[in-house]
Amino acid sequence: MRSKKYMNPYLAGFLLGLILLATIYITGRGLGASGAMKSVVIESVNTVAPQHAGNTQFYKEYAAEHPNGPLRSWLVFEVLGVIIGAFLSGVISDRVGWKLEKGPKATNAMRIVGAITGGALFGLGSQLGRGCTSGSALSGMAVMSFGGIITMMSIFGMAYMLAFFFRRLWLK
Repeated sequence: MRSKKYMNPYLAGFLLGLILLATIYITGRGLGASGAMKSVVIESVNTVAPQHAGNTQFYKEYAAEHPNGPLRSWLVFEVLGVIIGAFLSGVISDRVGWKLEKGPKATNAMRIVGAITGGALFGLGSQLGRGCTSGSALSGMAVMSFGGIITMMSIFGMAYMLAFFFRRLWLK
């Protein structure tokens, strides 16, 4: 079986920086993904429980700020583009397939529960912090925002601190 090469990480980082620069130039804002998830959740609540959405201040304010509806946000289209682009990249590089990445000491259930729990906590944190890693950290650092720098330091610092507890699941 031939080895499948990845893109050079320095080139990938440089290209991501160019995309971020273009996004700031074209839209006046940086990249972000948590806003798209918020839009999907709000649209779901509006569809499933319209009375609740109509009687809740948060949904009323959001509707006033987004008169065309939450799914018209450019962030929704950005995330759809990321998903489609990732799929096309996988097809082009012959990497499309189902695989659960985990260490030798982790079970499938542990990995799935850990991923869902981590994703939920990160999603909650992105709402409390008013942005995800793309919006707060990456885009924030690109414009030399003190908050962006603190966010990135916090993300990496916490990852390094927690790695001590989880590394035994990933190492042989």
